[in-house]
Formats: sequence, structure tokens, C-alpha cells
Amino acid sequence: MEVDADEVVIDYNSFRIYRSGKMDRLRRPARVPAGLEPATGVTSKDVVLDASTGLSARLFLPSRGAHGSSKKHPILVFFHGGAFLIESAVSPWYHGYVASLAAAAGVLAVSVEYRLAPEHPVPAAYDDAWAALQWAASARDEWLAEHGDVARLFVAGHSAGGNMVHDVLVKLASFSQPAAPRIEGAILLHPWFGGSTLVEGEDATKAKEMAMIWEFACPGAVGGVDNPRMNPMAPGAPALESLRCQRMLVCTGEKDWSAARNRAYYAAVAASAWRGSTAWLELEGEGHVFFLENPECTKARELMDRIVSFVNGS
Repeated sequence: MEVDADEVVIDYNSFRIYRSGKMDRLRRPARVPAGLEPATGVTSKDVVLDASTGLSARLFLPSRGAHGSSKKHPILVFFHGGAFLIESAVSPWYHGYVASLAAAAGVLAVSVEYRLAPEHPVPAAYDDAWAALQWAASARDEWLAEHGDVARLFVAGHSAGGNMVHDVLVKLASFSQPAAPRIEGAILLHPWFGGSTLVEGEDATKAKEMAMIWEFACPGAVGGVDNPRMNPMAPGAPALESLRCQRMLVCTGEKDWSAARNRAYYAAVAASAWRGSTAWLELEGEGHVFFLENPECTKARELMDRIVSFVNGS
């Protein structure tokens, strides 16, 4: 039987993948201009981090009067979601969310505009995440140098971005201090993990679909969906006790397709010999991306409040 190369194998509202390996982006987000937002007092600007790769970031600086004008702001490096295939740090969703986070938590946020697959197959996104973290920790930008506290460095991300948070924590473990940035806290929002063996509560159809997306984004991944970057609990994956941060917050939604994997990941980290402190938040009745689609809803505000308290040390 002849294979139809034009057959659609993944069909979402935002992208479509064909058997041939072609992908259509169906919803290209508008680019939100950087600048001052009177409603929050947050000012943003775009910075090129590496001209050779095109890596850039949007920085968000809270108003001088926010959270004590005499204090420097914690620095939070943020990785957006989108299955490594879509979205942007400057899209309405992520610009709005990170600006709100900067205002609420009083952080100087570095939202990373990393390279997307399939034009730049994974691990390009991981390479960009690592480069951006090093750049932020070096405080080479004037905003970071003048207003940022490099001794209070956080990493955060949603979905694929949450996966990237785990990856940088693993990578940090291979660098000796003081060469490696010191991470006070890691925030994984609905992180995207997978694996060939289902975990308790995981939907088999959705797991297979997400495995196909991962293998499309990262066609060279050794082990496929059981590559340690996608499955941190796979045989041979780096030991979870080696994760290099002091504190971790893992969040999910009860109806999120990633919830079962999120629970399993959190349980594995908590049960490991890792010496950091772990925190968990699961919001009843909510699905994937809910806080981006409806940032003013009660549960989104609850999530934001929990992130703020985590950054503040509680």
C-alpha cells in the first residue's frame, strides 16, 4: 500500500504536521512591541544575545517603586511553551504573562526567544536556553547589572519551556562551582515530559500523539520519547538528585494532558536524594495553558500568587 506523504498525522489549531515531515503553522501570533506598560509599570526591551544564532530575549523591568525601590530585583529566566515548534517570547500570550509575572513578583524577567523546530531541530532550543541562562547570570546587560540580583537567579517555563527548565538544571550539574550559575529556584509550569511506558493516569492516545510531536521536533533523539531530555525517569537518565537548584515548584492542572507525567516527575524528585526543597500545586478543573488563555480567572490568580510566594521564599 502506497504511503500518502500528504497525510496529516497531527492536526492542532495552531499547527499541522504531515507524514512527509512538512509542518504548517496555522496561527502566527502578532508581535507585541516592547516599551512601557502604564497598567503595570513594567518596561520591556529586546536584546540580541548571540548574533551568530539569532538568539534574543525580551527583558521585563518592574517599576522603580515596585517591591522596594532600593532593592535589586531577583532575575528570572523564562522559557515559553509551544512544543518546540511554535510561539514566541514577544507574542501576546507570553509578553502579557511575563510582564504580569514581573510586576507581581518584582522580578527582572528574561524571556528567551529561542530557535524553533523544524527549521532548527531540537537540541537547538536547549542550546539557546543554556546560552540565555549563562548570559543572564553574567549580567552583561545594563538592566541586569544595575537592577538585577544575580545572587537570586530563578528559571521558569511552561510546557516545552518547563521541560527546558529541567534540562538546564541537569546541565548545571556537570559544571563545577563557581563556573556554573547558582539557581535559587526552578518553576516548572505544566512541564512536557513523556515516555514509552505509560504512568498511572496517563492517556495512551495522547501520549502517543505527544511522542510523535517530540520525534518530529527532535528527529535525532537517541531513544525517541525515552530520551532523557523528554523522559527524566528513563533508564540511564541523569540522577534526579543531581539537579542543581535550591528549591523547585512543579505546577499542573487536574485536567491537563500532562498532569500524570507532572505528578510522576514531582514524586520522583521528592523521593530522590536531592537535597533541595520541593513544592507542588495542582489546580482542580484546569487544563493545559489555562493561565495563558484566561489570566484573570480565579485559578490563574491563585497560580500567580503561588509563584510570587515561591519567589519570595515561602
